[in-house]
Amino acid sequence: MRAGVMSWLWRSLRKGWDRSAVYTPILLMGLVALGTYWLARNTPTFAPPSAPAPPTHEPDYFMRRFAVRHFDDTGRLKSEVFGTEARHYPDTDTLEIDNPRVRAFNERGELTVATARRGISNGDGSEVQLIGDAVVTREASRGPDGELRPRMEISGEFLHAFVDTERLLSHKPVVLVQGNHRFTADRLDYDNLDRVLQLEGRVRGTLAPEPRPS
Repeated sequence: MRAGVMSWLWRSLRKGWDRSAVYTPILLMGLVALGTYWLARNTPTFAPPSAPAPPTHEPDYFMRRFAVRHFDDTGRLKSEVFGTEARHYPDTDTLEIDNPRVRAFNERGELTVATARRGISNGDGSEVQLIGDAVVTREASRGPDGELRPRMEISGEFLHAFVDTERLLSHKPVVLVQGNHRFTADRLDYDNLDRVLQLEGRVRGTLAPEPRPS
């Protein structure tokens, strides 16, 4: 009797094992899937490096009571810019200057001085916009032929100076004083290299006689 019970138990266990063996691959696949999900959730990810953000029109540095000098390839001083404060904008590579004072020397050593309430200079200082009470003065000098060139002053609310090409433009009213002569105009285009002066719009002038040599 006891042997028969043991035999029956053995056959029942074997049948149960055989049935459970059918589900073993499914259980293993479930465990693998669960482990893969856990790894995916807990493995750190490395994001690709983000592209640098484009520069914005916000100052990236300031200067106070400064002087900036520009030289040519031979070391000759071309220009120097002074101001009470300046802000550099990286998107346009421009320098916005409060109370600028610019001194520019051409290849002949002639000096031109410019002042204004505000100025905007490009990166290499070759182009300066003068805004508010702008005055550009070319000191008296002698030309290549020895002729005396009298002091000249140009003033207005806006003057655009090109240092390298010695050109001065304005689309707003200007006053020009050269020696004893005085002119007013709505617009101006002055080329110092070719000594060509164009006054446009409502042009008025006063010509004074030249003083006689004593």
